[in-house]
Amino acid sequence: MKVLVTGGAGYIGSTTAKALEEAGHTPVILDSLLTGPQVFVGDRIFYEGDIADRALLARVVDEHPDIDATIHMAARIIVPESVEQPYEYYRDNVAKSLELFDTLHHLGKNRVLFSSSASLYAAPAEGFEVREEDALDPPSPYARTKWMMEQVLQDLAAATDLRAIILRYFNPIGSDPDLTTGVYAKEPSHVLGQLVRAARGQQDAFTITGTEHPTPDGTGIRDYVHVWDVARAHVQTVEAFDEVIAKVGEPSVVMNIGRGEGVSVRELIAAFERVFGRSVPTREAPPRPGDAVGAYANVDRIAELVGWRAEESIDDAIASALAWSEKRHEILGYE
Repeated sequence: MKVLVTGGAGYIGSTTAKALEEAGHTPVILDSLLTGPQVFVGDRIFYEGDIADRALLARVVDEHPDIDATIHMAARIIVPESVEQPYEYYRDNVAKSLELFDTLHHLGKNRVLFSSSASLYAAPAEGFEVREEDALDPPSPYARTKWMMEQVLQDLAAATDLRAIILRYFNPIGSDPDLTTGVYAKEPSHVLGQLVRAARGQQDAFTITGTEHPTPDGTGIRDYVHVWDVARAHVQTVEAFDEVIAKVGEPSVVMNIGRGEGVSVRELIAAFERVFGRSVPTREAPPRPGDAVGAYANVDRIAELVGWRAEESIDDAIASALAWSEKRHEILGYE
């Protein structure tokens, strides 16, 4: 199977491309390199360009008419940045994705697997577990772009031959098993990247943003899932694409991807210190703009439709993140 991966030079995109290859498939990478490093592309088939470039997409399909599906991962993803730069987020995540989907449809490439986000969910009325049919209340421009694109895809699928599977990611962490790719931002904004930097002395402390949330220990709840498990979920879903759509009897479906357990920030710090073997300096601060209390995934739907469940533990993911932090200078040229 040949699969077009937009954003395939990114953190999750490059890991998914590797997982596709390990499963015997051929990824075709389309990436503007706005953020993802070209070194993550490796020797894969690669087109540098914009997802809204209809002529480029036509060339990709002309040169690879056997593309079976598209995994759309290209997006801006930093929540605080989306609050500061909403125009760029709506332009790149919404307007350009709309062009991509319409072009794919007109080129006859009607299987689309879309990377969405668990940040869409409203705070659960009871507990912290969320199912795909639960209420949505996206708190940031970033989250709202994902919500909009879900609606766009669902409407397009209802009106055309395009078929869509929407995967709502919870919180991917870790690196691929061979440490060829991982978090590439020089100063990662996500929690595990910040913990690694504090542990390695690259910043003076890890900042716990928000300590008065309505959670057992006052810190936000997240569902941390190993990025390799996320990559495997994409592979298994692409392989079962038509079967999944047939099972649900609808032109589109939404599925959660997570470990299915909630972990608070303080619990993650404790796990990190256990794996790292030493304590990490911390400080406390108010929540960042756009931050949510959080939730964890009910993953029964993807288990039933695809047969996927996460296999790697939180400790596995932390260990791989630490190992990547020691190797990334060799690959990226910076700490």
